Amino acid sequence: MQVVLEARNLYRFYHANEEEVLALRDVSICVQSGEMVAIVGPSGSGKSTLLACLAGTDEPTGGAVHVDGKRMTRRPEAERARIRAETIGFLMQSDNLIEHWTVEENMLFPMQLGSRRDPKRIRALLDALGLIHRRHAYPGQLSGGESARAGLAVALAGDPKIVLADEPTAEVDAETENWVLELLDNYCQGGGALVVATHSRTIAKKASRTIRLLDGKIVSDD
Repeated sequence: MQVVLEARNLYRFYHANEEEVLALRDVSICVQSGEMVAIVGPSGSGKSTLLACLAGTDEPTGGAVHVDGKRMTRRPEAERARIRAETIGFLMQSDNLIEHWTVEENMLFPMQLGSRRDPKRIRALLDALGLIHRRHAYPGQLSGGESARAGLAVALAGDPKIVLADEPTAEVDAETENWVLELLDNYCQGGGALVVATHSRTIAKKASRTIRLLDGKIVSDD
């Protein structure tokens, strides 16, 4: 297996008025192809902050992140965006779809950023997620479960080497969770790497490894 993502000694400080919040404390993580790594912990433990630092949408105060052998940290935003487009599928808790684009157009965007265009892959992903009949729908026309599945389709559209997913099954029903989990499992079996922040016990049980965060620190990794 190949190391797809490596983060070493990540720290993230925030300042709120005169107070300093330590969101990440010396966090190190290594993820290989084919792995599904679950990040668990109570709300406020640093899960979303960690994913943002790994994706390069937030800059850690200290430490370094490498994705597919390329350094993500301390680079201009344009370079980080290029690395994301080439290697990362990022699924946030919300706002994964551009409102004035259809589901299919949203999926085409990461493909074009990565210089790919594969209509067959779009159709296969939408079919697997039960969204083929909604490919021309706009985000405002989707239900909550459909939006969650469409966001996952966008994250996977460019066939990234790693997917970073923040609570992909939050506030969805059991059937949608099973659809999402099956697709993520198939992605990992095909050699993709996955880091998923989750409160779902179902996802945590399916994961290759589970990393538990508490107050910004890793307290277990097994």
